[in-house]
Amino acid sequence: MNVKVEINGLDTSSLPKLSSTEQMDMLRKIKEGHTELKDKFIEANLRLVLSLIKKFTNRGESINDIFQVGVIGLIKAIDNFDITQPVQFSTYAVPMIIGEIKRFLRDNSSFRVARSLRDLAYIISQTREKYIKEKNEEPTIDELCKLTGAEKEDVILAVDSMVPPMSIYECVYNDGGDQIYLLDKLKNEKDESTQVINKIAVEQILNKLTEKERHIIEKRYFSNKTQSELAEELGVSQAQISRIEKNALDRIKKRVEKEL
Repeated sequence: MNVKVEINGLDTSSLPKLSSTEQMDMLRKIKEGHTELKDKFIEANLRLVLSLIKKFTNRGESINDIFQVGVIGLIKAIDNFDITQPVQFSTYAVPMIIGEIKRFLRDNSSFRVARSLRDLAYIISQTREKYIKEKNEEPTIDELCKLTGAEKEDVILAVDSMVPPMSIYECVYNDGGDQIYLLDKLKNEKDESTQVINKIAVEQILNKLTEKERHIIEKRYFSNKTQSELAEELGVSQAQISRIEKNALDRIKKRVEKEL
């Protein structure tokens, strides 16, 4: 059953669906010059965009705007996709769409400082300059609190608000040759794009297995089941489980080698 979702006036339940073979055939025709098929291909892949924008719904931006940006990423993926490569379109399109959305959110993000905090920051700035001229030294936070009559927490927040944010692309080291940017110093705990791609790739490979092979591989390597436990569950011998698992792994290995 199709669930109706409306974004930008679009009824997603009416979107067309294409199999992987149909998608590749249509892409091939588009690349050959049948540009009239491009709109239909875009519509057939809007569900992919919808599935990816869910993780960005709490970023303070309009979901409709994020959806439109995701569609731009989809169009770029269509234009740049190489049909000669053994990669499914969705695998290629996912990082393009996510990247486009992340650029949009980064370019449109801003640090909004409350008016009262900006006013206090201005007073602190003036007070600090006067203090340095008279004392020839930097005032402490406690001294700024005493001079401005503001609470310590407010003074700290105001002082922090005067420090401009550093771009992750700002150079933090340069020995005259190689440069190191702030981005290089940040630890990437979670690469969402890579994880999504890996998940799609694994699903595509598992879908090529028989139902029994897929069940055994999923239980063995994703649920940590032993061969003995699976043998008891399926009512077969452990030797049979071992043989099915080995055949499935051989098929997976051959498919991976074929696509590399």
